[in-house]
Amino acid sequence: MATQDSLFDDPEVPEPPEDAPANEADAVPAKPSRPARTAKAAKATQVQPLPPNPAHHALSETLPPQLRLGTSSWYFPGWTGLVWEGDYEQSVLSKHGLSAYVQHPLFRTVSIDRTFYRPLTASQFAAYAAQVPDDFRFVVKAPSLIADAMVRGDDGRGMQPNPAFLDPQLAIEQFVQPALDGLGHKIGALVFQLSPLPGPRLARMPQVLDQLRTMLAALPSLAPLAPDGVIAVEVRNPEFLTPAFTDALRETGATYCLGLHPKLPPISEQLPLLRALWPGPLVCRWSLNRLHGAYGYEEARELYLPFDKIVDPDPDTHAALARVIVGTTDAGHPAYVTISNKAEGSAPLTVLALAEEVRQRRK
Repeated sequence: MATQDSLFDDPEVPEPPEDAPANEADAVPAKPSRPARTAKAAKATQVQPLPPNPAHHALSETLPPQLRLGTSSWYFPGWTGLVWEGDYEQSVLSKHGLSAYVQHPLFRTVSIDRTFYRPLTASQFAAYAAQVPDDFRFVVKAPSLIADAMVRGDDGRGMQPNPAFLDPQLAIEQFVQPALDGLGHKIGALVFQLSPLPGPRLARMPQVLDQLRTMLAALPSLAPLAPDGVIAVEVRNPEFLTPAFTDALRETGATYCLGLHPKLPPISEQLPLLRALWPGPLVCRWSLNRLHGAYGYEEARELYLPFDKIVDPDPDTHAALARVIVGTTDAGHPAYVTISNKAEGSAPLTVLALAEEVRQRRK
């Protein structure tokens, strides 16, 4: 936690690390080709967004209004020339980059992943909401306090069972209610990303699904304050992908978060679950390229730094995901899709390519 928290010393404007395994945040250096501005200088001028790109604006106008594309976090110095104008230190982007990020015409959502490591307060959520336009929506991860079946050490290894796993009261008090109070109608999706279950839990999957159903049923409705908001569940064990899991989601008004991660089957093999929940919204988090395997975060990070170009294009995923997006939004339902740098090498460029794929399919 110490490495992550050192980036977020402003208690009113905490920024999230990109999606990563427990206690693994991307340590992104400034681009080596030009010296980074000092934090003092950048704070004086704030973070300057990339000047308007007419092609990006024209592309955004062709996309369905129900579609919200974005990235996992926003604090990457390597995005100079893609999102920002000028060079900035990572800590400066963490605190001041969101207001520049939202000026990119293709970015209408962002995933707040830091909440997985430590719950945020309503006032901290409100600080995010104050920096974005009225039609922007956030995707927010639930704290590991609730979403991880294990208590983990600093190295991410499970030490003992977590007695608070899927606790309904904690889910409300530490996650859903603060998000509602702070983000209000700017909630897009609140995502319970369940960490990989240990063997003994997997062997008792019916009991886990009962716990999940009980927790989801206890959550307050988002509709009064966040009519666009949805509760979604993302998993890391393919054993979840069963009719019983689908029933638990349907019965409680939740949806499945399409998890594009090597721990799960390819997107085509997850679609039957979405079809079983149809009609409804799409929530998708594209976390890691399948080339790197289930434990490939570190490998992907080293290969893709500083996240300024596509390294491993994945056209098959683009095509499959675009089909799901078009089918969902053409039926009038919202689609929230967030993308990590570890999907192909540079999240902003993956968003751009996916937007173009959606445009082509809507012709």
